[in-house]
Amino acid sequence: MKILMINKFLHPAGGAETYVFELGACLERMGNEVQYFGMEHPNRKCSNELDLYTSPIDFHGAGRLEQLKYPFHIIYSAEAKRKLSALLKVFQPDIIHINNFNYQLTPSILEAAAAWKKEAQNRKIILTAHDYQLLCPNHLMYQPLKGVICEKCMDRHYRHCIAGKCIHGSALRSALGALESWYWHKRGIYEQFDTIICPSEFIKGILDRDEVFRGKTVAMHNFVGEYELKPYKPGNYVLYFGRYSEEKGLRELLSVCRELPEILFVFAGSGPMEDALSGIPNVKNVGFQTGEKLQKLIGEARFTVYPSVWYENCPFSVIESIIHHTPVLGADVGGIPELLQNQKMGQLFKAGDERDLKAKIKELWQNDEKIAEYRRNCSQNKFDTLLEYCEKLLQIYQ
Repeated sequence: MKILMINKFLHPAGGAETYVFELGACLERMGNEVQYFGMEHPNRKCSNELDLYTSPIDFHGAGRLEQLKYPFHIIYSAEAKRKLSALLKVFQPDIIHINNFNYQLTPSILEAAAAWKKEAQNRKIILTAHDYQLLCPNHLMYQPLKGVICEKCMDRHYRHCIAGKCIHGSALRSALGALESWYWHKRGIYEQFDTIICPSEFIKGILDRDEVFRGKTVAMHNFVGEYELKPYKPGNYVLYFGRYSEEKGLRELLSVCRELPEILFVFAGSGPMEDALSGIPNVKNVGFQTGEKLQKLIGEARFTVYPSVWYENCPFSVIESIIHHTPVLGADVGGIPELLQNQKMGQLFKAGDERDLKAKIKELWQNDEKIAEYRRNCSQNKFDTLLEYCEKLLQIYQ
């Protein structure tokens, strides 16, 4: 089978990219031909036979002249449509599997995909919904300036995004994001998806509330990466690993860290809130980690904490903790609770509630029996391996 993987970033940037790279590699090992389309980058990890990629776009580090052009690129990318059309004509895939595409690639790629699908029978366009980009202009269903979860734009009146300055706190950027959502929904472009893979039952439930997507969704938790698991013993620290940002609950977690000076908190990651970690004596920032170093950090943590305040989907960080038999203290929001399987593999606290988070950290830190019980339960997890996940995926493709 010939599969074209589409994602706006083709370099390591987050969970969606981990998903794309590992999935593509496994599908190739199973005898399929996989190529990739997305944005060019110096650290690009995958390719296609024509070496066609869209021009790099950096919304945060761009010069003044580039910024003036971006409003047009955000809504419609003629370049992305043209280059994808050229690649489809040569590669002739059986399946297009789309991941994150808004802003950098834009939904204009779906016009090229729709034309390709009409040319032959049994061609399919698959989407993995890593976030809420089909429903919310800022993809998070979260108002950053107010720090609250928000579902207002599900009525498709995207003025809510503008009023809340939901995209980078900017009225202009929010207006552009709202315009993009309105324009493409008005054109019915998202009806082109044949199947939408939902990494959690939670996001499936959200998407099923929209008549365009209802009946097309399939819930499949993210797979377990390929690890050589080693026997680790719980150490003397609490670990957070992932992106350092507001929606991940970093502000609340750091506030609690200051109130628990007797506990060492290790942070592994990067992001816009990195400077906020400085100056807290019991906080150790080890930066972005991968491979064996990250695995050791996870395996030797007493427990990990995942304090998101947005509708988290199916975070790889929670799954990786469980796979390494490390309990998770997670926010009771989005898809996190279902990963803990009725709190068998950790505990939940009320999202955004610093008092509850502090109490649960202290309770778990002092309870050796609970830690041992959760570690045993984690060892019995039932997440799909990468191979099992790909076998299910091929059934959807076919």
